[in-house]
Amino acid sequence: MNDEIRALVLQNALEHNGKADPAPVLGKVMAFHPDMRKDPAGAKRIVTELVLEINGMTIDEQKVLLEKLGGPKEIRKRERRDPLFPLRIVEGKETRMRFAPGPSGPLHIGHTRAAILNDEYCKRYDGTFILRLEDTNPERIDPEAYTMIPEDLQWMNVSVDETYIQSDRFEIYYDIARELLEKGYAYVCTMDVEEWRDLKLKGKPSPERDQTPEEQLDRWDGMLQGAYDEGEAFMVIKTDLKHKNPAVRDFVGMRIRHAPHPRTGERYHLYPLYNLSVAIDDHLMECTHILRGKDHLNNTVRQKFVFEHMGWELPEYIHYGLVSIPDTILKTSLIREDIMSGQYSGWDDVRLGTVRALAERGFNPDSIRRYWLEVGVKPVDIRFSWETLETMNREIIDRSANRYFFVDSPVPLTIDSPNPLEGRAPCHPEEPERGYRYYRLVPTDGSIRVYLTQKDVNSLEQGELIRLKDICNVRIKDIEGPRAEFVGIDLEDLKNAKGRILHWVPEKSLPCKVLMRDGSIVTGLVEEGAETAAERGDVVQFERFGYCKLRMEDMVVGRFTHK
Repeated sequence: MNDEIRALVLQNALEHNGKADPAPVLGKVMAFHPDMRKDPAGAKRIVTELVLEINGMTIDEQKVLLEKLGGPKEIRKRERRDPLFPLRIVEGKETRMRFAPGPSGPLHIGHTRAAILNDEYCKRYDGTFILRLEDTNPERIDPEAYTMIPEDLQWMNVSVDETYIQSDRFEIYYDIARELLEKGYAYVCTMDVEEWRDLKLKGKPSPERDQTPEEQLDRWDGMLQGAYDEGEAFMVIKTDLKHKNPAVRDFVGMRIRHAPHPRTGERYHLYPLYNLSVAIDDHLMECTHILRGKDHLNNTVRQKFVFEHMGWELPEYIHYGLVSIPDTILKTSLIREDIMSGQYSGWDDVRLGTVRALAERGFNPDSIRRYWLEVGVKPVDIRFSWETLETMNREIIDRSANRYFFVDSPVPLTIDSPNPLEGRAPCHPEEPERGYRYYRLVPTDGSIRVYLTQKDVNSLEQGELIRLKDICNVRIKDIEGPRAEFVGIDLEDLKNAKGRILHWVPEKSLPCKVLMRDGSIVTGLVEEGAETAAERGDVVQFERFGYCKLRMEDMVVGRFTHK
């Protein structure tokens, strides 16, 4: 495998004047060797070591070694098993699947798994994708989420066919609850809820559990009419008090809440709980397949009791493994508090893991879809890899990202030159048809000023020959100035001296800042022309810095995407 990776590095180096760029090489390695995605840090280490080795060779040496490895060739992708296993389909029956978030805020990266997998199955089987907003907890609702969630799905290219909001369906839940009480599959309990929980943990019934349906309905009507206050009565779905799993023994289906609802106000005070409302909706919306995480296994057992009590046909339940997502805050209540306090600028703050933040940073929705399709619906638990997502995104955005020079922490370099200097750089190295960025540097009193990064200036050595990328070679005369002299434009002179190529910006450049994922802000200068990309909101590559999505504010502002 190392020889294949070495060949990829060599090919990249020969495409870029003998200097390989590790980022695109890593992307190809991940694409051609999916097993290496399990250890992205290890893959990155291997690529980095090989890049250092090969960049130290001459171009002739690189060509010889590549020929030894079989010459330039396209390494074939290995065929991979489709991670989405076929659904069991009843002939003549439409496939109907649902994505059911709570409107506590916009969607985050964790939500995208269920949304994309359900959408993918619906597209494969010409099915119906249902968006159901589950808003039966009035204290955990952000009114803006009713708009933000559909917008997030639209950005993700998820095709929503039908939309339902649970707070529109309370009368339906009341009717089914009454029917369950009439059939003897539910009861109204008025004892202390903690005492009730203690009894069911012991497998013992509460005193009201086995009373007649008529007695249950009397108390139910009292709940509807406001005869009880919060906590004084609750409706319970019967399951099996001897069930080996105490978590699925009798569960609460309805409770009294006096908190006003953002959509219905104080119209309702009797609220369905998750398992009852979900079971009812999954049946009435004719869902054929329920796709969700293993954390819902107990809920599935509870909901099956409702289906059995009502004599409804069960959908097929599919549970995939849990995912842990590092280095990001996903809890919407915490994020909202921090937005209100001014710690975050909004739901699209680059430090967040929301769909809006990923879009604002320049992620392409197809990269998120590809990530979850690679993961599939396997039951094993996984750890989300930001590095893998970035690799997939890089492969997509690199094709459309024009290149610009951005110099952070800029330091002026004075170049002694009696004549103007001219050069050009491709907007995209692999697509010359996109055109070029042209440079013309005119001397004043025999010298020209450009800007380098502070880091590059700190590394300059007296007498060192360097190349200002795409324009000329200069020799450092004074590292304190710093000052250099123009010595030519021949790239071979630089290669013979094993000199470095540095990026730069002209004296006439634009102020720019980049918002980084860790909350830091990198300030510097960007070459002219970037303001046009910023006005369009383009994703670009700042050479030797990384990809950014640009916006035009009081200056050119970039949201850092990734390396």
